[in-house]
Amino acid sequence: MRIESRQILEALPELQVELRRDVSLAELTYLGIGGTTDLLRISRHESIRALLNLLDENGVAHKFLGGGSNLLVIDGELPFVVLQLAQPDPGVVLEANVASVNAAADLGSTVTFCAKNNLGGMEGLIGVPGTVGGALRMNAGAYGTQIGSYVREVKLYRAATRELETLQREQISFEYRHTSFAPDDMMLTVKLELPSKPYQEILQGIRLCNEKRRASQPLGQKSAGCIFKNPPGASAGRMIDELGLKGFSVGDARVSDRHANFFVNAGRASAADMLALIADVRERVRQIHGVTLENEVVVWNA
Repeated sequence: MRIESRQILEALPELQVELRRDVSLAELTYLGIGGTTDLLRISRHESIRALLNLLDENGVAHKFLGGGSNLLVIDGELPFVVLQLAQPDPGVVLEANVASVNAAADLGSTVTFCAKNNLGGMEGLIGVPGTVGGALRMNAGAYGTQIGSYVREVKLYRAATRELETLQREQISFEYRHTSFAPDDMMLTVKLELPSKPYQEILQGIRLCNEKRRASQPLGQKSAGCIFKNPPGASAGRMIDELGLKGFSVGDARVSDRHANFFVNAGRASAADMLALIADVRERVRQIHGVTLENEVVVWNA
Protein backbone atom coordinates (compact mmCIF):
# COMPACT_ATOMS: atom_id res chain seq x y z
CA MET A 1 0.00 0.00 0.00
CA ARG A 2 1.22 3.51 -0.79
CA ILE A 3 0.26 6.64 1.09
CA GLU A 4 -0.98 9.22 -1.43
CA SER A 5 -3.11 11.49 0.76
CA ARG A 6 -1.81 15.05 0.76
CA GLN A 7 -3.29 15.55 4.23
CA ILE A 8 -1.15 12.74 5.64
CA LEU A 9 2.02 13.68 3.76
CA GLU A 10 1.91 17.31 4.86
CA ALA A 11 1.42 16.35 8.53
CA LEU A 12 4.36 13.93 8.78
CA PRO A 13 7.20 16.43 9.43
CA GLU A 14 5.31 18.13 12.27
CA LEU A 15 4.50 14.75 13.80
CA GLN A 16 8.16 13.71 13.54
CA VAL A 17 7.25 10.74 11.38
CA GLU A 18 9.56 9.55 8.61
CA LEU A 19 8.02 8.01 5.48
CA ARG A 20 9.93 5.29 3.66
CA ARG A 21 8.45 4.26 0.34
CA ASP A 22 8.07 0.70 -0.97
CA VAL A 23 9.94 -1.00 1.84
CA SER A 24 10.41 -4.76 1.60
CA LEU A 25 9.29 -6.54 4.77
CA ALA A 26 11.61 -9.37 3.75
CA GLU A 27 14.45 -7.02 4.70
CA LEU A 28 12.91 -6.19 8.09
CA THR A 29 11.99 -9.69 9.29
CA TYR A 30 14.28 -12.45 10.53
CA LEU A 31 12.65 -14.97 8.17
CA GLY A 32 13.53 -12.82 5.16
CA ILE A 33 9.99 -13.19 3.80
CA GLY A 34 7.40 -10.51 3.07
CA GLY A 35 5.99 -8.10 0.50
CA THR A 36 6.38 -4.35 0.07
CA THR A 37 4.56 -1.36 1.53
CA ASP A 38 5.15 2.13 2.91
CA LEU A 39 6.81 2.35 6.32
CA LEU A 40 6.17 5.13 8.85
CA ARG A 41 8.87 5.49 11.53
CA ILE A 42 7.66 7.37 14.61
CA SER A 43 10.14 9.37 16.71
CA ARG A 44 7.69 10.92 19.18
CA HIS A 45 5.22 8.80 21.15
CA GLU A 46 2.83 11.72 21.51
CA SER A 47 2.34 11.70 17.71
CA ILE A 48 0.80 8.25 17.56
CA ARG A 49 -2.80 9.27 18.24
CA ALA A 50 -2.79 12.05 15.64
CA LEU A 51 -1.10 9.81 13.06
CA LEU A 52 -3.58 6.99 13.50
CA ASN A 53 -6.50 9.42 13.28
CA LEU A 54 -5.12 10.64 9.94
CA LEU A 55 -4.71 7.10 8.65
CA ASP A 56 -8.27 6.19 9.66
CA GLU A 57 -9.74 9.35 8.14
CA ASN A 58 -8.08 8.44 4.85
CA GLY A 59 -8.95 4.75 4.96
CA VAL A 60 -5.34 3.57 5.28
CA ALA A 61 -5.02 0.19 7.00
CA HIS A 62 -1.97 -0.25 9.22
CA LYS A 63 -0.02 -2.68 11.39
CA PHE A 64 2.64 -2.17 14.07
CA LEU A 65 6.08 -3.66 13.49
CA GLY A 66 8.58 -4.35 16.25
CA GLY A 67 11.87 -6.07 15.47
CA GLY A 68 10.33 -8.57 13.04
CA SER A 69 11.81 -11.56 14.85
CA ASN A 70 8.78 -13.86 15.15
CA LEU A 71 6.84 -12.65 12.13
CA LEU A 72 5.77 -14.22 8.84
CA VAL A 73 4.42 -11.73 6.28
CA ILE A 74 2.58 -12.51 3.05
CA ASP A 75 4.22 -11.77 -0.32
CA GLY A 76 3.41 -9.11 -2.91
CA GLU A 77 2.11 -5.59 -2.43
CA LEU A 78 0.76 -5.50 1.11
CA PRO A 79 -2.77 -4.14 1.78
CA PHE A 80 -1.60 -2.10 4.78
CA VAL A 81 1.14 0.33 5.76
CA VAL A 82 3.53 -0.44 8.60
CA LEU A 83 4.21 1.71 11.66
CA GLN A 84 7.43 1.32 13.62
CA LEU A 85 8.96 3.18 16.55
CA ALA A 86 12.34 4.73 15.80
CA GLN A 87 15.30 3.17 17.62
CA PRO A 88 15.99 5.15 20.79
CA ASP A 89 19.32 6.47 22.04
CA PRO A 90 19.75 5.67 24.84
CA GLY A 91 17.26 2.85 25.09
CA VAL A 92 17.66 2.23 28.82
CA VAL A 93 17.67 4.54 31.86
CA LEU A 94 18.55 3.05 35.26
CA GLU A 95 17.35 4.13 38.69
CA ALA A 96 18.52 1.76 41.42
CA ASN A 97 17.15 -1.69 40.43
CA VAL A 98 14.62 -0.36 37.94
CA ALA A 99 15.41 -0.16 34.22
CA SER A 100 13.16 2.15 32.17
CA VAL A 101 13.37 0.77 28.64
CA ASN A 102 12.07 2.06 25.31
CA ALA A 103 10.02 -0.66 23.61
CA ALA A 104 11.99 -0.17 20.38
CA ALA A 105 15.28 -1.03 22.12
CA ASP A 106 17.02 -4.24 21.08
CA LEU A 107 16.37 -6.98 23.66
CA GLY A 108 19.86 -8.44 23.65
CA SER A 109 21.50 -5.02 23.97
CA THR A 110 19.17 -4.23 26.88
CA VAL A 111 20.11 -7.42 28.72
CA THR A 112 23.81 -6.66 28.18
CA PHE A 113 23.47 -3.04 29.33
CA CYS A 114 21.71 -4.09 32.52
CA ALA A 115 24.27 -6.84 33.14
CA LYS A 116 27.14 -4.36 32.94
CA ASN A 117 25.35 -2.40 35.64
CA ASN A 118 25.08 -5.48 37.86
CA LEU A 119 21.39 -6.10 37.17
CA GLY A 120 20.59 -9.70 36.25
CA GLY A 121 17.69 -12.11 35.98
CA MET A 122 17.31 -11.89 32.20
CA GLU A 123 20.36 -13.95 31.19
CA GLY A 124 18.17 -16.47 29.36
CA LEU A 125 16.84 -13.74 27.07
CA ILE A 126 20.25 -12.67 25.74
CA GLY A 127 19.90 -14.64 22.51
CA VAL A 128 16.20 -13.99 21.93
CA PRO A 129 16.04 -11.74 18.84
CA GLY A 130 13.91 -8.64 18.39
CA THR A 131 12.88 -5.67 20.48
CA VAL A 132 11.88 -5.29 24.10
CA GLY A 133 8.33 -4.44 23.00
CA GLY A 134 8.04 -7.63 20.97
CA ALA A 135 9.36 -9.70 23.86
CA LEU A 136 6.89 -8.00 26.18
CA ARG A 137 3.90 -8.63 23.92
CA MET A 138 4.46 -12.40 23.78
CA ASN A 139 6.08 -12.75 27.22
CA ALA A 140 9.26 -14.05 25.61
CA GLY A 141 11.25 -16.53 27.60
CA ALA A 142 14.03 -19.10 27.51
CA TYR A 143 15.95 -21.32 29.91
CA GLY A 144 13.58 -20.71 32.79
CA THR A 145 13.37 -16.94 32.31
CA GLN A 146 10.44 -14.89 31.03
CA ILE A 147 10.36 -11.13 30.71
CA GLY A 148 6.97 -10.80 32.45
CA SER A 149 8.54 -11.84 35.74
CA TYR A 150 10.38 -8.51 35.95
CA VAL A 151 7.75 -6.07 34.66
CA ARG A 152 6.75 -3.27 37.04
CA GLU A 153 4.75 -1.11 34.60
CA VAL A 154 4.12 -0.67 30.90
CA LYS A 155 3.28 2.47 28.94
CA LEU A 156 1.42 1.78 25.72
CA TYR A 157 -0.88 3.22 23.12
CA ARG A 158 -4.21 1.42 23.40
CA ALA A 159 -5.91 1.36 20.02
CA ALA A 160 -9.30 0.47 21.50
CA THR A 161 -9.46 3.70 23.51
CA ARG A 162 -7.10 5.84 21.37
CA GLU A 163 -5.27 6.80 24.55
CA LEU A 164 -1.79 6.51 25.99
CA GLU A 165 -2.07 4.37 29.11
CA THR A 166 0.24 3.21 31.89
CA LEU A 167 -0.51 -0.24 33.28
CA GLN A 168 0.88 -1.60 36.54
CA ARG A 169 2.12 -5.19 36.79
CA GLU A 170 -1.05 -6.37 38.54
CA GLN A 171 -3.16 -5.08 35.64
CA ILE A 172 -1.38 -7.33 33.13
CA SER A 173 -1.73 -11.09 32.71
CA PHE A 174 1.50 -12.88 31.78
CA GLU A 175 1.21 -16.52 30.73
CA TYR A 176 3.30 -18.89 28.61
CA ARG A 177 3.97 -16.96 25.37
CA HIS A 178 0.81 -14.95 25.93
CA THR A 179 -0.22 -11.69 27.58
CA SER A 180 -3.42 -9.73 28.07
CA PHE A 181 -2.33 -6.99 25.65
CA ALA A 182 -4.61 -6.55 22.66
CA PRO A 183 -3.12 -7.36 19.22
CA ASP A 184 -3.29 -3.70 18.17
CA ASP A 185 -1.80 -2.25 21.38
CA MET A 186 1.52 -0.51 20.72
CA MET A 187 4.17 -0.95 23.42
CA LEU A 188 6.04 2.30 24.18
CA THR A 189 8.10 1.88 27.35
CA VAL A 190 8.45 -0.64 30.15
CA LYS A 191 9.92 -0.52 33.64
CA LEU A 192 11.73 -3.70 34.65
CA GLU A 193 12.64 -4.37 38.28
CA LEU A 194 15.75 -6.56 38.23
CA PRO A 195 17.74 -8.31 40.97
CA SER A 196 21.24 -7.10 41.80
CA LYS A 197 23.96 -9.53 40.73
CA PRO A 198 27.72 -9.26 40.19
CA TYR A 199 28.51 -8.71 36.51
CA GLN A 200 30.84 -11.72 36.32
CA GLU A 201 28.11 -14.00 37.66
CA ILE A 202 25.63 -12.65 35.10
CA LEU A 203 28.23 -13.05 32.34
CA GLN A 204 28.75 -16.69 33.27
CA GLY A 205 25.00 -17.31 32.93
CA ILE A 206 24.92 -15.51 29.57
CA ARG A 207 27.80 -17.61 28.25
CA LEU A 208 26.06 -20.82 29.33
CA CYS A 209 22.83 -19.82 27.56
CA ASN A 210 24.75 -18.86 24.41
CA GLU A 211 26.52 -22.22 24.38
CA LYS A 212 23.19 -24.03 24.61
CA ARG A 213 21.78 -21.97 21.74
CA ARG A 214 24.77 -22.54 19.48
CA ALA A 215 24.50 -26.28 20.12
CA SER A 216 20.77 -26.59 19.42
CA GLN A 217 19.52 -23.76 17.18
CA PRO A 218 20.14 -22.77 13.54
CA LEU A 219 21.63 -19.38 14.46
CA GLY A 220 23.23 -18.78 11.06
CA GLN A 221 20.00 -19.25 9.09
CA LYS A 222 16.90 -17.14 8.53
CA SER A 223 14.22 -18.21 10.99
CA ALA A 224 11.51 -16.80 13.24
CA GLY A 225 12.52 -18.83 16.27
CA CYS A 226 10.07 -21.47 17.41
CA ILE A 227 7.18 -21.86 14.99
CA PHE A 228 4.82 -23.58 17.45
CA LYS A 229 4.13 -23.14 21.14
CA ASN A 230 4.88 -26.11 23.34
CA PRO A 231 1.67 -27.91 24.35
CA PRO A 232 1.17 -28.29 28.12
CA GLY A 233 3.67 -30.82 29.44
CA ALA A 234 5.12 -31.58 26.01
CA SER A 235 7.66 -30.34 23.46
CA ALA A 236 6.55 -29.34 19.96
CA GLY A 237 10.09 -29.79 18.67
CA ARG A 238 10.35 -33.29 20.11
CA MET A 239 7.04 -34.37 18.57
CA ILE A 240 8.10 -33.06 15.15
CA ASP A 241 11.51 -34.72 15.47
CA GLU A 242 9.94 -38.06 16.39
CA LEU A 243 8.08 -37.97 13.06
CA GLY A 244 11.40 -37.74 11.24
CA LEU A 245 10.59 -34.32 9.82
CA LYS A 246 13.95 -32.61 10.27
CA GLY A 247 14.98 -31.49 6.79
CA PHE A 248 11.42 -31.78 5.43
CA SER A 249 10.71 -28.88 3.08
CA VAL A 250 8.19 -27.12 0.89
CA GLY A 251 10.06 -25.09 -1.67
CA ASP A 252 12.83 -23.31 0.24
CA ALA A 253 10.90 -23.43 3.53
CA ARG A 254 12.57 -26.15 5.58
CA VAL A 255 12.33 -27.79 9.00
CA SER A 256 15.72 -27.15 10.58
CA ASP A 257 18.13 -30.08 10.79
CA ARG A 258 19.27 -28.76 14.17
CA HIS A 259 15.96 -27.95 15.93
CA ALA A 260 12.67 -29.36 14.63
CA ASN A 261 10.58 -26.44 15.92
CA PHE A 262 12.65 -23.95 13.92
CA PHE A 263 11.61 -23.58 10.29
CA VAL A 264 14.20 -21.83 8.13
CA ASN A 265 14.23 -19.91 4.87
CA ALA A 266 16.87 -21.98 3.10
CA GLY A 267 17.03 -19.75 0.03
CA ARG A 268 14.19 -17.80 -1.53
CA ALA A 269 11.23 -19.22 0.37
CA SER A 270 7.89 -17.52 -0.19
CA ALA A 271 5.24 -16.94 2.44
CA ALA A 272 3.13 -19.54 0.64
CA ASP A 273 5.95 -22.09 1.03
CA MET A 274 6.30 -21.40 4.75
CA LEU A 275 2.55 -21.45 5.40
CA ALA A 276 2.22 -24.75 3.53
CA LEU A 277 5.06 -26.25 5.57
CA ILE A 278 3.49 -25.08 8.83
CA ALA A 279 0.10 -26.52 7.85
CA ASP A 280 1.62 -29.83 6.73
CA VAL A 281 3.68 -30.34 9.89
CA ARG A 282 0.76 -29.35 12.13
CA GLU A 283 -1.49 -31.91 10.43
CA ARG A 284 1.10 -34.69 10.68
CA VAL A 285 1.54 -34.02 14.41
CA ARG A 286 -2.25 -33.97 14.87
CA GLN A 287 -2.67 -37.32 13.13
CA ILE A 288 0.08 -39.12 15.04
CA HIS A 289 0.11 -37.41 18.44
CA GLY A 290 -3.49 -36.19 18.61
CA VAL A 291 -2.32 -32.65 19.39
CA THR A 292 -3.09 -29.53 17.33
CA LEU A 293 -0.06 -27.28 17.61
CA GLU A 294 -0.67 -23.57 18.10
CA ASN A 295 1.42 -20.99 16.26
CA GLU A 296 4.03 -19.07 18.21
CA VAL A 297 5.06 -17.25 15.03
CA VAL A 298 2.76 -14.32 14.17
CA VAL A 299 1.32 -14.40 10.64
CA TRP A 300 0.35 -11.25 8.73
CA ASN A 301 -1.81 -12.54 5.88
CA ALA A 302 -4.30 -9.68 5.44
